[in-house]
Amino acid sequence: MLVIENCIVSEDIKEVKFCCNLQKCKGACCVEGDAGAPLEKSEVKLLKKLMPKIKPFLNEKGLKEIEKHGISDIDVTGQLCTRIINGKDCIFLIYEDDIAKCAIEKAFEKGKIDFQKPISCHLYPIRVQDYSEFIALNYHSWDVCKCALEEGKEKNIPLYVMLKEPLIRRFGDKWYRELIMQIEGE
Repeated sequence: MLVIENCIVSEDIKEVKFCCNLQKCKGACCVEGDAGAPLEKSEVKLLKKLMPKIKPFLNEKGLKEIEKHGISDIDVTGQLCTRIINGKDCIFLIYEDDIAKCAIEKAFEKGKIDFQKPISCHLYPIRVQDYSEFIALNYHSWDVCKCALEEGKEKNIPLYVMLKEPLIRRFGDKWYRELIMQIEGE
């Protein structure tokens, strides 16, 4: 394991080869699962504020669910998460050419908001567990990402390189440089 500041980083994050390809997986990580995407308290507050600008990008089911129940829920572990519909679909799920995408990210891409998407989504398949004294970063292995593992091996792209942007977004440039130094120094 690697230790950077108050973060314990799993060896998998440096060793796993990973390359997302939405054309192959069709965005299955936004559809599959038993709970919505983990949310930070600050993200719930921000998303509520941004909803008027995100609404035009939502589908009818997502919009109705949000109007009826709000954007967040609590998962079985007691953590905040996005609300889901029919036991699987994130309320922000939209489809473009049969690929599952995010209404929040679509609003971001169109320049309507300056928030790309929840950090847990941006970092996936890295999961962040915040303990009181430290933060643990672990790779979440899931069969829906099989094609990303295959393509990552084929292209030799380490997970920490694939997720450079969200890692910097969450932990900062200095933290990411330290990650690289520790990995390359081994």
